[in-house]
Amino acid sequence: MSLKINLFWSANKSKCNTRRRSRIINSAKKQRVRVNEAITATTVRLVDPDNTLTGLLGPGKHDGIMSKRDALSKAQTLGLDLVEVSPNADPPVVRIMDFNKFLFDEKKTKKKQKIQKLKEIKLRPVTDEGDYKVKLRNLIGFLEDGDKIKVTIRFKGREIAHKNLGMRLLDRIKVDIEGFGVVDQEPKLEGRQLVMIISPKK
Repeated sequence: MSLKINLFWSANKSKCNTRRRSRIINSAKKQRVRVNEAITATTVRLVDPDNTLTGLLGPGKHDGIMSKRDALSKAQTLGLDLVEVSPNADPPVVRIMDFNKFLFDEKKTKKKQKIQKLKEIKLRPVTDEGDYKVKLRNLIGFLEDGDKIKVTIRFKGREIAHKNLGMRLLDRIKVDIEGFGVVDQEPKLEGRQLVMIISPKK
């Protein structure tokens, strides 16, 4: 009975390791990074910039130039991955890390580094109160998302003779976005439209 349990446990462990290796290989291919057995060099330079390997593996020399087999053995002892970080060096430089965790942290960092977009809010010089409130709500939402806003007042036909109405509307927006954004570019007439640029408040 004990033998059957051990064989079952070993088989499951082997399957888990196989699945983990498969995920790592697929992730590495996407990143164009060599990991574990995919490293082609027979000799590598193992680096340990945080000096953690001594604490994990005990006393001894755990970095420097060594065979790939020895470096991989250290990684496997810790249940981690051997990752090639500088393939063009002679010999290639490798590090021991949890490659999946590294990719996850990298994705989180990229999400935080959001690219600022320029959104546009279009209004007419005469805008009813309900429409204005909807546009203002959208504008504030964009600012809270970290985007810049281009507010455009478009004049049609003889409306261009009443630019003061457009200016009055933009002045109202300046007051209503206080606390959410700052005016980067004061209202400026461009052809038949007034344009104002607003950035999120830092």
